[in-house]
This record gives sequence, C-alpha cells and structure tokens, in this order.
Amino acid sequence: MQSNIPLAERLRPQTLDEYIGQSHLVGPDGVFRKFLETGNVPSFILWGPPGVGKTTLARLVATSLDRRMFTLSAISSGVKEVREVIEQARKSQFFNAPAPFLFIDEIHRFTKSQQDSLLGAVEQGIVTLIGATTENPSFEVISPLLSRCQVYVLKAMDENDLQKLLDRALRVDPILKTRQVEVKETNALFRFSGGDARKLLNIIDILSNATEGTIVISDRNVTDCLQQNIALYDKNGEQHYDVISAFIKSVRGSDPNAAIYYLARMLSGGEDPKFIARRLVILAAEDIGLANPNALLLANACFDTVHKIGMPEARIPLAEATIYLATSPKSNSAYQAIGAALQLVGHDTTDRPVPLHIRNAPTSLMKELGYGANYKYAHDYEGHFTEQEFMPEGLEGRRFYEPGENPREEELARRIQTLWKGKY
Repeated sequence: MQSNIPLAERLRPQTLDEYIGQSHLVGPDGVFRKFLETGNVPSFILWGPPGVGKTTLARLVATSLDRRMFTLSAISSGVKEVREVIEQARKSQFFNAPAPFLFIDEIHRFTKSQQDSLLGAVEQGIVTLIGATTENPSFEVISPLLSRCQVYVLKAMDENDLQKLLDRALRVDPILKTRQVEVKETNALFRFSGGDARKLLNIIDILSNATEGTIVISDRNVTDCLQQNIALYDKNGEQHYDVISAFIKSVRGSDPNAAIYYLARMLSGGEDPKFIARRLVILAAEDIGLANPNALLLANACFDTVHKIGMPEARIPLAEATIYLATSPKSNSAYQAIGAALQLVGHDTTDRPVPLHIRNAPTSLMKELGYGANYKYAHDYEGHFTEQEFMPEGLEGRRFYEPGENPREEELARRIQTLWKGKY
C-alpha cells in the first residue's frame, strides 16, 4: 500500500505535544507554550536550517489559537500579493478580535521594497507577522522590520530527536503500520538526514516505495537506495551541504582550482550568491586571519558588491575573492584565541573583578574608591607603551593568542616579545 501524500506531510504534528525537537522553545517552560496559554503572540521570525519544523510551528500557533493565517511564499509573491493579503486582513478585523497571522516562508528572499510594504500593517496591528528563514535575519531582514519582531532560533535535530521521529513514524503512520519494518542500523539514516526531519522521512519514504515485503533499515540499504534515487533524495541535485563543505575546505586548503570548481557547482545549482559571499567573509576571518588582514577587507567588499549587483555578474567578484582567499597565507590564531578565552570564561567559577586602575571612573565617588587610580596612559610613554597589568588577579601572564607561523605573525610575535619582555 502506497500513498501519494509524502510521509513528512502525513506525520505533520497537530499539537505541540506531537512536535519533536526545539525543546528550548516548545518544552514545558518554552515561550511557545506561553503563547498558547496567554494568546499574546508578538510578530516573530523563526531562523533555522531546513527541515527543523519552522512552518509546522507557525501553523501550530495559528491553529491552537484558532486564528486565521494568511500564507505567502517569498519565492512567488511580490509587493502586489503582500498588499492584497494585508487588505484582506484589514477587512477581516472585527471589534477586539486578535489580528490574523501572516506567515511568510523564506522571508530572506523578500526585497527591501517588499519588506517595506509589511511595515505599516505590522506597526498598526493589522497582522501578526511570522517569518521563516534559513538565513541570518540580521543580514536579510531590514532593521525597521527586524526591530518589530522577536527572533527565535531553531536548531538542527540531534540524534535523539531523529530517533524519536523514526519511532513516531513507525508507530503512528497508517501506511507504515501495514508494513513489516525491521530497524537494524540507523547510522546512515541519521547521517544522510543531517539533522533535517524532512530528509529523514523522505529517506524512509524512498525505502518504503523501493521495497516489497519487509522494509529493512540498515546502513547498506539506506546508502544503496539513496545512490539509486539521488534525485528524489536531493530535489536540487546539488547536495547543498556537501558542496559548501568541499568549497570551504578547498579554500582553507589553498587549492584555488578546486575552490573555483565548487563555486561553479553552487552557482550552477542555483545557490544564493549572498550565502556564498557570507561564507567567504567567515573564511577570511577564521582561516586567513592575521596572516593577511586584507583578506577580510576584500571578502567584505565582495559581500557588499554581491548585494548590490546580483547574478549573473556576482559570479565575478565571488571568483576573485575565492581565488584570493585560496591563495592567501593561512592562520587560525584569532579563531583559536577567542575559542580559548571563551572556554575559560565559560568554565571559570571565580568572580574576577577588573583591576581598579583600568576601571572607568565617571563619578567622584568612584574616584574616591580608587577607580582609575595609577592608570598609565600608553601614549604618554616612549613608543606608546608602558608595562602595566591588564588581566584580573589570578590570570596574570595567561596566553590566549599564539601567533601563527607566517611572516606577518612572526613579526607580531617579535613585537609582543620585545614589549612584554617574555611575559607572553
């Protein structure tokens, strides 16, 4: 017995109790539980990777509160469609009835003018906006709109969530309940899912439709079945996460030819050029860093240019930045330094006050208490440097920054050694 309705749609949760994952949002103390208890729902944006339940969560809020929800897709809707929906929402207002929801999928694809057309309706309470995006809203949503929305971050499903989803599918789905299913191994199933609930259920669908008799879920069966049905598994035919991973590793590994190849694969597959440009900015800071600080400037210029000109011309600055970063000397010293400092701060149970002499003293009382006393203003000294202690007590001499092995940072290391006379 087969169904034309995909398993992911058949299993779509009808209540928050059926919703799997995102316990920080939908758990007993989660904000979405409070939404349903009080009925007070602000405009909000759901930010997270594909297949983690953004659309489902939006629908659950609307249906649980019995409020109308208009739906638009940023891919197929323009300013005209937005205004038509807002007008419908305006006409549907009665007395003190709460505003209907306006759900916009992939809101990051809306242009500035499209987002501007939403502002008035959100401000006036004509609609309560719910946006869903896979991209950082800080980059993709205009500031006036973002300031009127709460942003909630959804996480990729972990192995425990995926196991719960698999168990629910086998227990609840009316089609699978009529089949004999044997679960031998789940490593490949979970790995290919990549934290995406929809992908996991699509894989089970493919196995079910490709198998007569007992459905055996094993690493080999999953791998073999996906190799034969790759178009079904990956609708874009580009294996998004694998290709971006290969691109990043090629730039990090200083191979400009491989990096350009994977850039071409992403652009040919319809990848958002702004997504690639953002990755280049991150690469410049994380993997090149202080070995060549100009890399971050060029990557940021590429990001701005791609925003301004779009495709197909955006391929040129993307190629230029990719080759520059791939052929640049590499250092992850800044990345390692902030990681080491954050680890110490995150696990340090000692309350370490800032030394008095480097505290700010805006009031006379603070000055009387010794704030800022004996601070040495570096520019008053030869070479604009004088030795004094900046670390809190107990961390004197602690090193977080380890200069990389490249000409620029070797020069920085010599300067640090000269100034601090071996302290660092």
